Amino acid sequence: MNEKRCPTLLACALIFSLATPAVLAAAATSETYKTPLNPYGQPDLEGTWTNASLTVLERSTEYGTRKVMSAQEVAKTEGTIAQLLAADNAPRDPKVKTTDLPHECGLGFSGAGCGYNVAWIDPGTTVMRVNGEPRSSFITEPANGRLPPYKSGVAAPGMEQYAHRGENPENMAVSERCLSSFGYSAGPVMLPLLYNNNYEIAQTKDTVAIVVEMVHDVRIIRIGGKHRSDGLRPWMGDSIGWYEGLTLVVETTNFPQATALFGAWKELTVTERFTRVGPHRIRYQFKAQDPTVWDTSWGGEYEFSSSKGRIFEYACHEGNYALAGMLAGARADEAAAAAKGTAAVPRASDTSTKKP
Repeated sequence: MNEKRCPTLLACALIFSLATPAVLAAAATSETYKTPLNPYGQPDLEGTWTNASLTVLERSTEYGTRKVMSAQEVAKTEGTIAQLLAADNAPRDPKVKTTDLPHECGLGFSGAGCGYNVAWIDPGTTVMRVNGEPRSSFITEPANGRLPPYKSGVAAPGMEQYAHRGENPENMAVSERCLSSFGYSAGPVMLPLLYNNNYEIAQTKDTVAIVVEMVHDVRIIRIGGKHRSDGLRPWMGDSIGWYEGLTLVVETTNFPQATALFGAWKELTVTERFTRVGPHRIRYQFKAQDPTVWDTSWGGEYEFSSSKGRIFEYACHEGNYALAGMLAGARADEAAAAAKGTAAVPRASDTSTKKP
């Protein structure tokens, strides 16, 4: 290693994170790249893609209105995850007890959750870059990179979807029932989670399908279609699309309350734009608006990158005893309370102990 050019480990990290050939070439590629067309003359978006990233949806207040991170900030963020992954990959005692695990182990895990090792997660190892710029958040509008304030009288969403946990299967959240993706993986807006951040895009002349690895969701986008007027609200909303030059534009409405986007659903409209900007990159831009929830719209962008392989089956309930365990726990609480002649104490977020 040339110590004059790279005197410290931190300096090497900065050079590697911001000056790799791929990063340096990204901006130029976007300007000169010639988007391939499919047999229908449409921009070819087919392939398997990932949006795994260390960048988050909302910008930390420490960045203010600055959407591009400094070299030092990138090195710190990417260095921290590298250390966590290295530590987790290190040999460990197979007889370790959950009580021996650290209280906090990064990535939001604590206690028993620290046994959920890197073999099962894919949070990404790099900051998201758009046109070569390392971004501090996916949201770019408003300028502070954060969700706009809710309208007067509108409460920010809390744990409503878990309000009747333990009451009966039908009242469990859709993610717990394996009916739809956790968080907003499938979208729209399509956002990365802790794992299964892979997507496969398939195109025909009048349809685009996006297969989501998380909970094996499939988004169907009808090219040139009209929004449905029969009152039905599909899990991921009703998506129609059209092509503007080399960009696929998708508009989604008719969301159900069960998959509300940060509390918005009834009057929510999400507009997405997919533009291939390199052989291994798709720029994804999004805008969400609901005049009954926010005073202003909000939006942003990031880039999908090519995935290393095809997506895998997500067998959500195979070997999963969580749902049965939660229901059995609620029944046990009720039985114990009945034996004492008292009301059962609701579990976290429960508001009812009514039996199914």
